[in-house]
Amino acid sequence: MRLLALLTITLTLHRPHGVPPAPTQPHAIRLEGDLTLGGLFPVHARGPPGVPCGGVRKEQGIHRLEAMLYALDRVNGDPRLLPNVTLGARILDTCSRDTYALEQALAFVSNFVTAAAGTGGQGRCPDGSTPQRDPPERLVGVIGASASSVSIMVANVLRLFAIPQISYASTAPELSDPRRYEFFSRVVPPDSCQARAMVGVVRALGWSYVATVASEGSYGESGVEAFVQSSREAGGLCIAQSIKIPREPAPEEFAKVVGRLMETSTARGVVLFANEDDIRRLLEAVAAANLSGHFSWVGSDSWGAKPGPVVGLEDAARGAITILPKRLSVPGFDEYFTSRSLENNRRNLWFHEFWEEDFNCRLPHSDVGQPHGGPAGPIRKCTGRERIGRDSPYTQEGKVQFVIDAVLAMAHGLHSLMGEACPGGGLCPKMDPPDGRKLLQHIRRVAFNGSAGTPVTFNENGDAPGRYDIFQFQGGNGSGSYRAVGQWVEGLRLWAESLDWGTNSSSPPPSVCSLPCGRGEKKTPVKGVPCCWHCEACRGYLYRADVHTCQPCPAHLRPTPDHTSCRPTPVLRLRWGDPLAAVPLALATLGLVATAVVLVTFVKHHETPIVKASGRELSYVLLVGIAMVYGITFVMVAEPGVGVCAVRRLFLGAGMTLSYAALLTKTNRIYRIFEQGKRSVTPPRFISPTSQLVITFTLSGLQLVAVALWLLLRPPHALVDYDMGRTPDPEDARGVLRCDMAEGGTLACLAYALLLMVTCTVYAVKARGVPETFNEAKPIGFAMYTTCVVWLAFGPIFFGAARSAERVHVQTATLTVSMTLSASVPLGLLYAPKVYVILLHPERNQPRRPRNDPPP
Repeated sequence: MRLLALLTITLTLHRPHGVPPAPTQPHAIRLEGDLTLGGLFPVHARGPPGVPCGGVRKEQGIHRLEAMLYALDRVNGDPRLLPNVTLGARILDTCSRDTYALEQALAFVSNFVTAAAGTGGQGRCPDGSTPQRDPPERLVGVIGASASSVSIMVANVLRLFAIPQISYASTAPELSDPRRYEFFSRVVPPDSCQARAMVGVVRALGWSYVATVASEGSYGESGVEAFVQSSREAGGLCIAQSIKIPREPAPEEFAKVVGRLMETSTARGVVLFANEDDIRRLLEAVAAANLSGHFSWVGSDSWGAKPGPVVGLEDAARGAITILPKRLSVPGFDEYFTSRSLENNRRNLWFHEFWEEDFNCRLPHSDVGQPHGGPAGPIRKCTGRERIGRDSPYTQEGKVQFVIDAVLAMAHGLHSLMGEACPGGGLCPKMDPPDGRKLLQHIRRVAFNGSAGTPVTFNENGDAPGRYDIFQFQGGNGSGSYRAVGQWVEGLRLWAESLDWGTNSSSPPPSVCSLPCGRGEKKTPVKGVPCCWHCEACRGYLYRADVHTCQPCPAHLRPTPDHTSCRPTPVLRLRWGDPLAAVPLALATLGLVATAVVLVTFVKHHETPIVKASGRELSYVLLVGIAMVYGITFVMVAEPGVGVCAVRRLFLGAGMTLSYAALLTKTNRIYRIFEQGKRSVTPPRFISPTSQLVITFTLSGLQLVAVALWLLLRPPHALVDYDMGRTPDPEDARGVLRCDMAEGGTLACLAYALLLMVTCTVYAVKARGVPETFNEAKPIGFAMYTTCVVWLAFGPIFFGAARSAERVHVQTATLTVSMTLSASVPLGLLYAPKVYVILLHPERNQPRRPRNDPPP
């Protein structure tokens, strides 16, 4: 009762004082009938601040209102649908404003409030009699409203009186809540379906980063919320920013919206859940900012295929993808609407405003100085003979089919309820007035073919199934049209060949937070924004394993130049013709030739004094060791293999060990003889040729035993060393084919020989003062001094080689040249003078004759 009293006070406050309630609202159409359907249409646009209504709306207002009148004519003209019952109507103008629409909609429940208030005995005449009142309207339901915000306002009032409501255009998802809007139904699908369709469109266009713009209110905000939720469920789509247009936007508000959109300029896709006026003003702001063509719009059904938002703004709207609940042409309606005139359409009290606006004229006695939206200057007078053309842009505008289907759904529900309550047909007493809750159940339960031949059904929430047509606005340069490019029925079908992006490109403009990374670059996601990332190049020996990961190539591989995969690392081999091999080989060859010449010379003059004096046995051993030193160069240059690596281990130090063992034995013999001669005439022990050979072979045999054990304990093998050839730039990386004997192994093979060399040098220093009769002492000393210099120079070169793939080859060349030089020193200092005398001065190679004693 408190609620009824409150509504009574509200209705009273909205009437002028002292003026009785008028039988007809000043902004309402009243058609008499047995039962009354309410209608809510945005006949006029929202007015400026302080003024509730603005100019007439032709497409959404007059056109849809005429669709309801047409539907009522069809129902009342069908004797099988509602026999013996005539449907009347009370149609109100919402002026595209929810608060004003609520005030108007209170007229639907005024009779209920008045009847309830009258039961208390109020309203007596002065003479005490009961006042005579017209029978109250039997309102059975309401058709409308258009905007979701208006439907929500009205639904909250109608549910208090159990009045069913069927909307032809409201799509806000929250209206699907049966607990809050149990008497609300609609013949269009909710925005939750539309949001899924729009997400499907965005993903099909390859976009991952979009902005959203919504008009403040239930439609816009709920639509964007549904879109965001659907995008999360689908995945792979991020919202750059969500912008809300105020309910009463200031003139500069849309320029600010464009500025905010440009803050995320890479999000070129913009999803719009906005009313028609806001869409047009946004496009105007885009054109004023000279940004036509930058944004690609995805518009909801409030844009649909309407010409209103795009007239004069074709360039700014070009390429826009719009969604519209699937609709078809209604047979007969175009003929009905185009036949309307001022003479035959007096029941539509706003039709004269439409006439003036559409034909840009002024009716006689009109209080309108200039038609809304008309050009400046004198306006001609209407003749009344103007006719609506078949090519009018609003003859098949979006929701006409749904307005008619909403009326038919209400009529079919009444028919089903009457058939249940009155099997014989007609209007039964039990239906006076019809029970709203039962009527709603029948409305949602019936299924029939609608005005365009498509089925009309409702789910348990009172929503129609989701079926949408996808349009694209194509054209530009002052002209354009909508073209069907797909459809959505529980899944998207987009006809790519029908899309036109106006840039001589078959693909849509990109709308991404970050551009795709280049080849060999990985994505580093921005925290909290999965669609945004930074591109980081995979450097060094890393390659891009996947879009988010750089991984190192295996040791035997290196990355491709673009770091997208790995490829085999080239293997570097020391070939016979390489400079690092050719020079040591040439020197070794010369050394072998020289050694052969000396050996042949010594063998040929084996019995000459010079050969005998040099110690023939050790001389031959020394020559063999020198030849082995020269020969090892060929083994070091040969391509590594098991056999080559074994020979390297065995003979790398063997030649030097044999050579220095022979020199050491000879130097030690000279030193011992000289030192023994100072103390005694008795010769020292082990100075015979046999002893000298035993000592020499014993010293050199230790090397062979050690190497043999090494070969047994760790068999040799060849390997490709990729670490040795690893460079900062992978393009320069090389694998090096070498034996398993690294620098330490090489030094181990030479260590014993170098020890013998040092020992021999020590004895050469000690024997430097021997008499001239020991003619080999000084040449051996010079040879050892020179050899030490060679090996001292070898160390820095060998270990100081740059770390590169050629390092092992540089070290090989350094080692072989050093060994060749160390072998050439004794060959030149010890043997060259003897060969010179033998070959060029044979007279000096004769045995000395004993001199005769002088006569006494």
